[in-house]
Amino acid sequence: MLAFSRSGRKSGHHRRFRVRANSKRGQELGRALCADPLPGDAEIRYPLHDREVVVTACGRICMYRKRINLSTVFAGQRVGIKEVDEGIWLVSFMHYDLGYFDLEQKTLQPLDNPFGTRLSPMS
Repeated sequence: MLAFSRSGRKSGHHRRFRVRANSKRGQELGRALCADPLPGDAEIRYPLHDREVVVTACGRICMYRKRINLSTVFAGQRVGIKEVDEGIWLVSFMHYDLGYFDLEQKTLQPLDNPFGTRLSPMS
């Protein structure tokens, strides 16, 4: 049962317990925190893109004082962005093109299936 103060908020004891328990449990499982970079992230670069940006913990890309919603799945990860038309940007993660955004709409418009099969040139 949770301990609540008269104002209806959880007590400080409960908060401290929860933080300690979650921290300990994460260490026991040996899992990386959700905002930790992927293993080998230092090698992921986007030389064909205009910029490389790190997605914020809340899942956004910040550029030109605008916040573009991407996804919390990519929190802490580096993505490449490339301007393909005036004000239209392509977002890529690793070698997958995820979708497009513009600075007015500020939301990623995903491609149909960025992880689908790719056609390779015939030799």
